[in-house]
Parts: sequence; C-alpha cells; structure tokens
Amino acid sequence: MNLPFTRDQFFDVLAAYNQSLWPAALALWAYAVAATVAVARHHGRTRFAAAMLAVHWLWAGVAYHAVFFTTINPAAWLFATLFVVEGGLLVWFGVVHQQLRFSSTGSLRHVAAWTLIIYALLYPVLAGAEGHVFPRTPTFGVPCPTTLLTIGWLLAADAPWPPAVAWIPIGWAVVGGSAAALFGVRTDFMLWLAGLALAGSLSASWRDRVPV
Repeated sequence: MNLPFTRDQFFDVLAAYNQSLWPAALALWAYAVAATVAVARHHGRTRFAAAMLAVHWLWAGVAYHAVFFTTINPAAWLFATLFVVEGGLLVWFGVVHQQLRFSSTGSLRHVAAWTLIIYALLYPVLAGAEGHVFPRTPTFGVPCPTTLLTIGWLLAADAPWPPAVAWIPIGWAVVGGSAAALFGVRTDFMLWLAGLALAGSLSASWRDRVPV
C-alpha cells in the first residue's frame, strides 16, 4: 500500500499532537474512566457514557485529524468529517434520544465488551510496553483507542440499538488495523478483532429483527 507519508512522518505527527495537547489526552482518559465506573456502578448513567464517546470522536476528528494529520495526509480531511459525523450520531442517538443503553453484565458479549473497554483504557500503557516512547506514541484521544473504546461500549449496549452508530467505527477498525501492520503499532491489531466482533453483533441484531 502506497501512502502519502512515511513512518517517521506519522510518528512526528503523534509527537506534535502529544507535546501540544497532552493535558487534553489525560483529561479524555479520566473522562472515559469516570463514564466506565458510572455505568459499572449504576446502569442508568448511560447518557453520560454516550456523551463521553461523542466528545472523544469530535476531539479525534478536529484536534487530531483536522489540525495535525492533514499536514501529512490530505485524506485526513475526509477522516475528520467522518469522525465529526460519528460524534454527531452518538449525540443524537445516545444523548438526545437515549437509544444506547449500556450495561455491565449479562452475557459473553458483555465479557468481550468490557475486555475491549479495559484494553482501550490501558492503550497508552500497552503501546509503551511494546516500545513506543512518549511523545512519539499513540495516546488517548487519537483515532485508534477512541475506536476500540467505542466498539467496546457498543458491544455492551442492550439491543436494539441504532446500526448507524456502528459503521464508522467498523470502517476505522479496518483502516487502523492496516496501519498497525504498516507502522508497527501492534497494539492496534486488536482493532481487527474488535471490528469483526461489532460486525457480528450487528449481523445478529439484524437477523433477530427479520421475521421468520
């Protein structure tokens, strides 16, 4: 695959992002932890979790893609638009209409969901453990951990939930997983498994809705 930027340029962008916005990355991580604890302790706090996910997608779209990634990849403008759209969908369906009802227990699907959520929360540590040194490393608020976190939450959502919120995370799971192979960010290989899990959950939901 021919890309318009090199591996070094990719990590230079991450370094610029982290050096400029590391307090925001820390705040986004704390926000995600707070939402996770709130839902684990009280299932009724699902609007809070949906708002958290929306903020992460809007942030990744504007602060990462539009401000930083566009300097090396013109396609980042498209990515920025899609991430903002996903943020809007999460606000519309999850915050305004409360169609995303998250729970912490119930099935093997929830085990997979909470495994992904915890994995996403540990993402910066895992990336560091594989040899990526700050600031040239992916941290919280960039697209891949945002996608992992979101897929985990969608797998934890009680059916039925709007399929529209799943398409962009599945798409980025494919894109981000490919980047893992190209740039050696092995932490992102989990994106492929996460995307398959969400696609499978979406397919099962559709089958349940089709009358026999």
